[in-house]
Amino acid sequence: MNQLTLFLPCAAGVEDYLAAEILRITDLPPGCITKQRGGVAVRTSFAHAMLLNLYSRLAQRVLVLLSYTEYRNEQDLYRAAEAVAWERWFTPKQSIKVEVTAQHSPLTSLNFAALKIKDAVCDRFRDKANGVRPDVNTQWPDVRIYAHLTTDTLSLYIDTSGEPLFKRGWREDKGEAPLKETLAAAMLAASGWAEGEGDLLPLYDPCCGSGTIAIEAAQIACNIAAGSMRRFAFEKFVPFRAQEWQAMKAQAASHVVKPEPGQAKLVFGSDVSHRMVDFAQRNAERAGVADVIEFRGGDALQRMPPTETPGVMLVNPPYGERIEAGGFAGTARFGARELPESESEGDFFSKLATHWKKNYSGWTAWVLTPDLKLPGKMRLKESRRVPMWNGPLECRLFKFEMIKGSAREKPVDQ
Repeated sequence: MNQLTLFLPCAAGVEDYLAAEILRITDLPPGCITKQRGGVAVRTSFAHAMLLNLYSRLAQRVLVLLSYTEYRNEQDLYRAAEAVAWERWFTPKQSIKVEVTAQHSPLTSLNFAALKIKDAVCDRFRDKANGVRPDVNTQWPDVRIYAHLTTDTLSLYIDTSGEPLFKRGWREDKGEAPLKETLAAAMLAASGWAEGEGDLLPLYDPCCGSGTIAIEAAQIACNIAAGSMRRFAFEKFVPFRAQEWQAMKAQAASHVVKPEPGQAKLVFGSDVSHRMVDFAQRNAERAGVADVIEFRGGDALQRMPPTETPGVMLVNPPYGERIEAGGFAGTARFGARELPESESEGDFFSKLATHWKKNYSGWTAWVLTPDLKLPGKMRLKESRRVPMWNGPLECRLFKFEMIKGSAREKPVDQ
């Protein structure tokens, strides 16, 4: 299990940050990784697959590539899957689920393709294990098998993660359309907030919702491993060694850094909804960082800076798809406040920018949005724009330097 090819899928636009994260976690040479659209491939070991599950904040899963072949029809899929030594990875006591994705595949039914692959896996076990075959469980399988089809190639993967990695284990309270933890971590990586030497700058999310950005930042500041609170699929695999895994988790726990009693808060969040603030507080307690974050209620157009020292604002304001009718006639909850019927999105962002320029001099604001015209609505000139996808939505992470009373032009770093 020391000569594996892993594939770590991620949101489009995050590949560079994920590649750098993989190198930090594994200490592998750069030649071992290959960036691809929507993920990063890495040549390494099963032990590193466990480490990546434990520490990665940007990957969606950690997959092991078991087969890469050409195909023409469903019978080719069957033959390729039957040739894989699945018994090296799990036993017929484990339940399975097969999922198929495709790009320009000539096959007419992906469901039938999944059925053929499932049949091949079960038939191989029946031949190898005296007629015993694994059961299928589409809800909570022990083993997830992924097949990806292109025009003429089939890639078969086994998933070492189980539940997707954005499910850290602490977010039980959440609102509508919550930001995934992996994307919050990508925003933090793009901002460079945790990089460099010296003390971290204060970080503030004025539209914090259930606290995802703030909690991710606080865990980074405390050096808490992203996967330290959850279980993984590889714990039921044949190559799994419990003692080795316990040593990894113990080492991760030994690196956790907590603030001294009375030490000033580093991370801040606020939301107009006190219900969401309560959610964020409870999530922070489960994540082990309640003593690092200060959450408060408040309108984003009225909240003053949480510290005298300028810092970084990281904001994922709700966009059109996330606006819903509020509890009162003529209003809709938009981001961190209630929008009157007469107030447009453009009005809100224009007022927000005015508030920031007046009161947040010296701060840097990063705003994730699918609206490419947002800088114009805010009457600000971005100093950087980072392409980033939020699920199916193509977004930009805009960087704004807050200069009091001015929208000074700055060159844009594409």
